[in-house]
Amino acid sequence: MRALHLTSFESPPQLVDLPVPEPAQGELQLRISACGLNFADLLMLKGTYQDTPALPFVMGMEVAGTVQAIGPGVSGFAIGDRVAVYGGQGGLAEVGCFDAGRAVKLPDGMSFTDAAAFQIAYGTSHVALDHRARLQPGETLLVLGAAGGVGLTAVEIGKLMGARVVACARGADKLEAARAAGADHLIDASTQDIRAEMKTLGGADVIYDPVGGDQFTAAFRSCNPEGRILTIGFASGEVPQIKANHLLVKNLSVLGLYWGGYLAFKPKVLTGSLEQLMAWHAEGRLHPHVSHVLPLDQALDGMELLRSRKSTGKVVIAIGD
Repeated sequence: MRALHLTSFESPPQLVDLPVPEPAQGELQLRISACGLNFADLLMLKGTYQDTPALPFVMGMEVAGTVQAIGPGVSGFAIGDRVAVYGGQGGLAEVGCFDAGRAVKLPDGMSFTDAAAFQIAYGTSHVALDHRARLQPGETLLVLGAAGGVGLTAVEIGKLMGARVVACARGADKLEAARAAGADHLIDASTQDIRAEMKTLGGADVIYDPVGGDQFTAAFRSCNPEGRILTIGFASGEVPQIKANHLLVKNLSVLGLYWGGYLAFKPKVLTGSLEQLMAWHAEGRLHPHVSHVLPLDQALDGMELLRSRKSTGKVVIAIGD
């Protein structure tokens, strides 16, 4: 089978032929149809992601495909089932074996492309806004990086949860994508002052930040009393430093969110969230935004789209039927 194989953090992964893996205890073997790319893939290339597997490994964190073999001890799945899996690795290949406990069956109306774009982006935003920040109807939600893979889903879910959504991104095209996802107000981070714009809008009750850096600082200063700030990631490359006395004065909360971390200590948070998200998708209330679909031999080009911020929403690698 063809697979994107990483053997060193000092050199790029290579598309190579590898033996087809056999499912072990508790695993499903999938014929992979699509794999979603994530910012975390860029960190894995350098070994700086918190859950980077030991070398060597096949890249690709979230996949969708068809069950073609079932390992010992697995129940509830049959050959031919269409599923999505957050495996953390192994997705950029024609075949992969994954923990059956992480697999979810796809609704009939969900395509493999949508499924590969779904779990991490929507899961991150839903768990962050619902489980962590307890976003309430009528509150003002400020989403930074609002045209990115997780940012667009935060706009969409925030609006679905009844919030007034302010989307912050760079450039008219990206802001248009956020507007189409449901944003009520738009801020161009390349030309407008985030703090000043939010002041005119009455401040932010919840801030969703996958960016960090200067945007975090400006957004932080726009918080209303008892505001909640969700730290999702640091796409800017700069981890912000928080002055604790500012938290005290406004009674603010800073909430970290690492979606995959719940697998280790509270997996029901994720499974319950995905059940809700799949139901919303089946009802036509969620619409995954995929700006690029590329073949497996262009997977590195897809990662470059993420690195250069030339994509909106998700980039998906199409692998099989």
